[in-house]
This record gives sequence, structure tokens and C-alpha cells, in this order.
Amino acid sequence: MQEIATNAPRIDLRKLVTYRDVVVTEAGARPDRPAHRASVAAVVRNPWLGTPPRTDLSREQARVAPVLAGLLTDRLIAALGGADRIEAFGKAAIVGTGGEIEHAGALIHTPFFGDLVREFLEGESIICFADARAEAGEDLVVPLWHKTRAATRSHYQTVTARVSDAPRADEIVVIAAASTGPRPHPRIGDRTTDSAVTSENLERVLT
Repeated sequence: MQEIATNAPRIDLRKLVTYRDVVVTEAGARPDRPAHRASVAAVVRNPWLGTPPRTDLSREQARVAPVLAGLLTDRLIAALGGADRIEAFGKAAIVGTGGEIEHAGALIHTPFFGDLVREFLEGESIICFADARAEAGEDLVVPLWHKTRAATRSHYQTVTARVSDAPRADEIVVIAAASTGPRPHPRIGDRTTDSAVTSENLERVLT
């Protein structure tokens, strides 16, 4: 990862922002497993700014996305104490008002980003995501789920990410987020053990 990160100047990186929190109490009680959550955001110049809507995005994806994957996961691992401690992950991107929403997706919905993030964080699940176009300083809620067992509802949670002065109109903010455990006091079951619910059997229960 460090080798990838040394290429940061080539991607027009302006800044990196790390956010970390831990819930100490919830509903007046301490969680059995307090989860540490973190997000890391990279602010880069939009490499497709001013290009027409039919422009092929693949070349810049291959150049920029792997560097971002290395930069963000390096810092996420450091913030949460190691890849082995991370249990849930997610990704997101915000494009500035001068770009297309497709430009945001182009940097995170690609093997050059997603496959590397999954590898570096020792995951197997598809990475859940959010993308948007916004003014500088707007929040984006990043969804997370379990990095190896996506059906595990206890790890369905979110991290709110924000960079106060980004994205500018010509920028994209790319975010990776993770948690070391479940939501506080999880108790809504699991998709792998739930009974099947259909409109037919639900009608029988309610009548």
C-alpha cells in the first residue's frame, strides 16, 4: 500500500481528512462491544472536468483509483488499530457542482478501487456505497456492512462524512469508512436465520 501511496502527487490530491468516533453509552447503557468507527476522505481534482458526457473514463480510473485505495485504507487501518480489527466497511464519493454524478461513481465503482479496498481491509463482501453531487461542506451518509458476512444485520450502520471546504466545483471527495464492530445493542436478528416473510403468510398472521 505504501508503494501505491507514494504516487499521491500524480492524482492532484489537495487534502486528506480522517474522522473517528466511539459510542461510549447508548440508551443509558454501555454497549457490550463498543465499536470504533472511522472515515477517511481524499479531496482530488476531478480528472474529467469539462469533458463531454460520452468521454471514456477508464484510463483515469486506472490511474487515480488505485492510489486512492492505498491512501485511504492505510489511514483507515491506522485509525482503527489494524485490518484484523475492522469488521464492517463502506465507500462513497461526492463530486463538485462542475462535474457529473458519473465522475463520483467512476472513482469508487471499479475494481481499481473496490477490489483493492477489499484486499487491503481483508474483506470479501461487496462494499456498500453512496455517491452524490454537492456543494463544499455538505454531509454524506456512508453505509457500512460486515466485510465478510454481508447478511449480518448487526453491522448495518452508517458514518457521516464531511469535508468543510470540499468538494469545490472542480473536485471529487472519495471516502472509505469502517467500523470495528456492530451497532450498540444489536437485536434485530439476522438475514440468514430469519423466517421467510411473504404477503401471503403475513396476511395469515394479521387476519
